[in-house]
Amino acid sequence: MRMSRLVGRRHKEKPAEATLISHIYLLRGGYIRPVANGIYSMLPPAFRVAAKIENIIREEMNAIDGQEIKMPVVLPRELWDETKRYDTVGAELLRFEDRTKHGMLLAMTHEEAVTALARTEATSYKDYPFMLYQIQTKFRDEARSRGGLIRVREFTMKDAYSFHRTQEDLDAYYDRCAKAYHRIYARCGVPEVVSIQSDTGMMGGKVAHEYMLLTDSGEDKIAQCPECGYLANFEVATSILPETQKEELKPLEEVSTPGTSTIQDLAQFLNLPESKLAKVVFYITESKKMVTVMIRGDIEVNETKLAKVLKEPFAFANDAEIGAIGGVPGYASGMGLKNCIVVVDKSISTAPNLVCGANKKDTHLLNFNVSRDLPDAIIADIATVKEGDICPVCKKGHIKMQRGIEVGNIFKLGTFYTQSMHMTYADENGTEQTPIMGCYGIGVGRLVGSVIEAKHDDFGPIWPMTIAPWQVQLNVLQMDKGNTQSVAEQIYQELEKAGLEVLFDDRNLSPGAQFAEADLMGIPLRLVISPRNIEKGEVEYKVRGTDEKGFIPLSEITSFAQNFVKKEIERINAIA
Repeated sequence: MRMSRLVGRRHKEKPAEATLISHIYLLRGGYIRPVANGIYSMLPPAFRVAAKIENIIREEMNAIDGQEIKMPVVLPRELWDETKRYDTVGAELLRFEDRTKHGMLLAMTHEEAVTALARTEATSYKDYPFMLYQIQTKFRDEARSRGGLIRVREFTMKDAYSFHRTQEDLDAYYDRCAKAYHRIYARCGVPEVVSIQSDTGMMGGKVAHEYMLLTDSGEDKIAQCPECGYLANFEVATSILPETQKEELKPLEEVSTPGTSTIQDLAQFLNLPESKLAKVVFYITESKKMVTVMIRGDIEVNETKLAKVLKEPFAFANDAEIGAIGGVPGYASGMGLKNCIVVVDKSISTAPNLVCGANKKDTHLLNFNVSRDLPDAIIADIATVKEGDICPVCKKGHIKMQRGIEVGNIFKLGTFYTQSMHMTYADENGTEQTPIMGCYGIGVGRLVGSVIEAKHDDFGPIWPMTIAPWQVQLNVLQMDKGNTQSVAEQIYQELEKAGLEVLFDDRNLSPGAQFAEADLMGIPLRLVISPRNIEKGEVEYKVRGTDEKGFIPLSEITSFAQNFVKKEIERINAIA
């Protein structure tokens, strides 16, 4: 490809709207252009990177017996009505009507569509197991689109769905897919991607893992134990609290605590650590059920975990709703309330003689004990893990918090979709059975941006050879002098004839301008042709992102470039 013909401009200035490194370089380097909020067009360099990622994904999915299909982006609402997700998923699902006023939607995920397809084709036990996958456009009306390709509204995703007769078969395939994912990321040049325990969210199911690229620019928080390697998304991470000292249970005692409606004020007033206090948070569910949550004073409620307990959407309750059940904001507890679900975190379920609200203004209770005073409460882990908490696995290390970008996820969906959509097959005895599903996704565009977040310097991306837009960059200095242009043209033709992907800067620009743009292209191997080098019978080479550079005889350029590209690809693939 000649730079003079390449569509897309490169810019020196940092775009005002960009904050993440990948967003900055994708805009500056002529990779993407915004169309609307969270919607981008890909120019040739980005399209080539994405296409190579897709090819790697296809190879790995085919290697684990995947069969590629393509399902529509536009779906009728009836499919999502079968699982009730048409009404339960929020505004991120874009709903509309066609010209006949028929309810339609833009698919943000395809569980319903693939189940509807599979139930017409897999009706016998002989058809199982199987996995279908696609690489397809999706639309999620994301409220917080950010970071260029990292969080968008329209995106390309590889989504795969496996169907099984037994849980054991799903478990085995889940492990195969997990290993394939590690190979995909390694082949894309980011072997540092890690697999972590995650929440199943709107997808349903009981087991899920996210693939995270650990980077300070990520918006996801990850709990990690340096001792044993425990990793979990902040939303589902657990920890061990130090054992509380055993105490004889004391009788409840009312105490006046004027002006202490916050945990901090109460701890200071009573001269107690916040860990000896029980605080309350009130919620109201979508079905108008009031929920009182009690948790230790120094711990925050993890609403993702709470959602698993309540099994329906919820929001903070207002003062009027709290008052209607007998609660007093700032001085509340779960005792004595009416028409209310009480959920108690494990952090206080066995802690003796705590302080809690008395549901009376300016008043608290001493010596609160859950087992005695709230015996009917729901006990659950609804705590948010903190830095320094004890690891739940090795029970020795202390949790550290990191940030990461989610670049993929896998789920054990179970029978949620197949059961709600009445998908069955006949077993060996002719009895109808419900298949079990797994789901496996990778965002292609997000992976493009994430690789830049992991592989860059102060001048631009450093593309791994396996997904670089081109393998070799050919820069020509002082093209109008002597036979420089004809030599450059000959080298370009020889490299392309040898099967190499070459970006040829055939513009007669200054060295500074050429090299600055070459850095933004991030191509692994750079060859520099100049009148002086030609006189010496050599070409200068430089490896992007390293200090490696040198000179090669003109007669050896093609073989050198071929060997370099081959070795780089082999090196990356060997890690996978």
